[in-house]
Amino acid sequence: MRVLHGVRAGVRVLQAVCAEVPRCSCGCLLDSDKNNGKTFRPRKQHDKGTKRYNLHKQAKATLGTGNLRQAVKLPPGEDMNEWLAVNTVDFFNQLNLLYGSITEFCTPTACPVMSAGPKYEYLWADDSAKKPVKCSAPEYVDFLMTWVQAQLDNEAVFPSRVDVPFPKQFVSVVKTIFKRLFRIYAHIYYSHFNKIMALGEEAHLNTCFKHYYYFIDEFQLVDKKELAPLQELITNLTSRDAK
Repeated sequence: MRVLHGVRAGVRVLQAVCAEVPRCSCGCLLDSDKNNGKTFRPRKQHDKGTKRYNLHKQAKATLGTGNLRQAVKLPPGEDMNEWLAVNTVDFFNQLNLLYGSITEFCTPTACPVMSAGPKYEYLWADDSAKKPVKCSAPEYVDFLMTWVQAQLDNEAVFPSRVDVPFPKQFVSVVKTIFKRLFRIYAHIYYSHFNKIMALGEEAHLNTCFKHYYYFIDEFQLVDKKELAPLQELITNLTSRDAK
């Protein structure tokens, strides 16, 4: 197996995964009772009455139209960094709930490495690590989600007050978050899609991933090479949508 920090080459995705799914809002997963609201990490909330909360509500309302490509676009007159911040929180919550529904299946025994099929293995490294470390998939996801939560809670990175400017490295941090969130999606598709189908959540998974992809594509947040494990899926999910 080739060990990667990034990804280098494409790999075939199961055709069953690649089918287009019925239109629905990504919000339906967050409101679903299918997994009794179980989350992997505590859900990050937007404070009511704030600019960011209002943008969150606007984004959710736009999703209800079913046009995911249009829903990700920056609303006229809005600040780009505020839009990135709101959506980073929302995508974290979305994937948090989705992964929470399969934690009983994603165990160190079942998933001893964090991988996306036989060609891609991900090593964990954060700011304090001297070198990347090999770990099981649940350990990797725990490290990742803990790290993301820390970024979202860090006022120096994600300031909650509108009179506090975003730091110069803000977009760079957002890009790293979305790059790492992709790896959870890739692992779910390759290692747990049968369980997702058994739970009846495949439409939710595909729609949430499609929403995620359109967002990162709109704002160029993740390098194309990083998306290689799911490139065929991406092509199939988006082929019917006009740019």
